[in-house]
Amino acid sequence: MTSQPDRRERLLAVVERDGLRCVWCRRLCTGAVCPTTDHLVPKVKGGPSWLENEVLACGRCNRHRGHRSPLDWLDECERRGWEPDVDAVSSALTALERAIAERGGQRRARPYLSSQLRRLARRSAA
Repeated sequence: MTSQPDRRERLLAVVERDGLRCVWCRRLCTGAVCPTTDHLVPKVKGGPSWLENEVLACGRCNRHRGHRSPLDWLDECERRGWEPDVDAVSSALTALERAIAERGGQRRARPYLSSQLRRLARRSAA
C-alpha cells in the first residue's frame, strides 16, 4: 500500500484537479479567499483523508457546511442562490467509492457514502 500525500500535497492535487473555485459557492479561492480541502464524507462519519474524499472549498463554505452531508449542503447552496459544481461533487463521491473498493477498509464510511450516492442519483433523475 502506498502512503497517502500529506495535507498540503492533497490541497495542491485538489486545486490541480478541481481548479481554484470553491465547489460549493464557485468563489475564486485566491488572495483573501483561502482555499481549503473539504471532506465529502466527514471524518466523524469515518471519511478518510484521501484525495478522493476531498474537494476544493473556500474557508467560509467549509466552516458553514460543518458535518452536513454533501447532498444537504448542495441543497443549501442552491437555496442561497449559488451554483455548486454538482459534477465535481458527484465525480469525487464516485471516485471515493472506487478507492474504498480497491483499498478496502473504511467500514464506517461505506453506508454513509452509499446513501449519498443514492440520493445523488435520485436528484439527477428528477
